[in-house]
Amino acid sequence: MSESELRRCLSSAGGLKIKIGRFNVCLSSSIREVSEHLRCLYKNFELVSGPDFCDFHVALMPPFGVRRYVRPQVNFSFDGEYPFKPLPYRQAGALFEWGLNWCIARHANQYLIIHAAVVARDSRALVLAGTPGSGKSTLCAALVCEGWRLLSDEMALLSIDDGGLYPVPRPISLKNRSLEVISAFSSDAVMGPVVRDTAKGTVGHMRPPTQSVELSERPARPAQLVFPCYKERSSTKLTSLSKGRALLRAAENSFNYSVLGTHGFNSLARLIEDSDCHEFQYSRLDEAIAVFTELET
Repeated sequence: MSESELRRCLSSAGGLKIKIGRFNVCLSSSIREVSEHLRCLYKNFELVSGPDFCDFHVALMPPFGVRRYVRPQVNFSFDGEYPFKPLPYRQAGALFEWGLNWCIARHANQYLIIHAAVVARDSRALVLAGTPGSGKSTLCAALVCEGWRLLSDEMALLSIDDGGLYPVPRPISLKNRSLEVISAFSSDAVMGPVVRDTAKGTVGHMRPPTQSVELSERPARPAQLVFPCYKERSSTKLTSLSKGRALLRAAENSFNYSVLGTHGFNSLARLIEDSDCHEFQYSRLDEAIAVFTELET
């Protein structure tokens, strides 16, 4: 699809329908930064044609009034709801990613959703759980550059029915120094536009590998649950974590654990039972990758 065709489709009444994992997303936008974001980072994704059901109908549009023309801003809307304050035009691509995270976290309650990056070797999944700033997205990006399959860099979708981890492979969000670290780590990493001075600092995204997108319907089984912590100039250390402590920490990092009630507890207990649990401290990506490669051999 050419740039003009993409912009025309985004601006049409029906919007652009994109298949992202098991979600169909209908996106409407008249903003150039959105089409540029999609052309760079979503070029390998399948488009949904016809009247197929869409899980999320979202739009990125300028607000009414003077902000259309003076220091232009963009609004994110979901079914007429505006969950965020308007942001500058240049942040429109990042706002799409943040907004879609919000949609999934708020509405995909067929899954227990844990704040975690997920990668896999064959059908065995490594879940990297933690809060922002723990280094999970940087570590996830490095593992993906080394051939691991990307399921998600932001949220683990654990099925409450079968206990599988379901992929939602999207651009990997990197912030501040992580952008330079991953660009230097792998010449194969394809980066999208970099946006400075956001609420999260300098933000950019790495394109997900084609194979990860092609396998986005294939779940993986939990094998390792790791709580990473990046610490500058630290040694690389993997420490066993008791399953009781791991369950408590994973629950603290879940978006909808309390909403799911008994289903949430049972799903999380099953994840803990199926996984080896660890804490992980690192500063060097090459050493970190060697540790996880060893775990899977």
